[in-house]
Amino acid sequence: MNLHSRLVITYYNRLFTADKIYRFLPGVWYNLRNKAEEILILEGLELARKAVDAASDKQANNIVLLDLRELCSFTDYFVICAGENARQIRTISDEIEKTLKKEGVLPHHHEGSLDSGWLLLDYSDVIVHIFGAAERDYYSLDELWREAKAVLRIQ
Repeated sequence: MNLHSRLVITYYNRLFTADKIYRFLPGVWYNLRNKAEEILILEGLELARKAVDAASDKQANNIVLLDLRELCSFTDYFVICAGENARQIRTISDEIEKTLKKEGVLPHHHEGSLDSGWLLLDYSDVIVHIFGAAERDYYSLDELWREAKAVLRIQ
């Protein structure tokens, strides 16, 4: 398996990543062909682009896709975008989750709240940050990660 790929397996109607199966279901790991219902390999960049497309479909502002593979070990890509208000932020988040769920990929972790103006969706290889306009300027993740290669910018 490519380091920058995510192997997702549906096993008895639950989604597992390859590392979770290896750690928690070792018997299944060796019998994947017999036990797994579906195997899907989704490259990190492809996953990030799908998240960008979903955010763009819901009129997210100032969308940036950063390649962090050379700078950090906890993720490969950041998708950073902003919404005008809490309702739009929620809509962007819901659309990204819905789009990626259709691909068989669920977030490992959610963080933030509409009140804070910052929602985070952690897909392991891709972390999606959805900000309110003021929070986007305040936290300025683009500047913090300025050494990262910008793969895509949509103003």
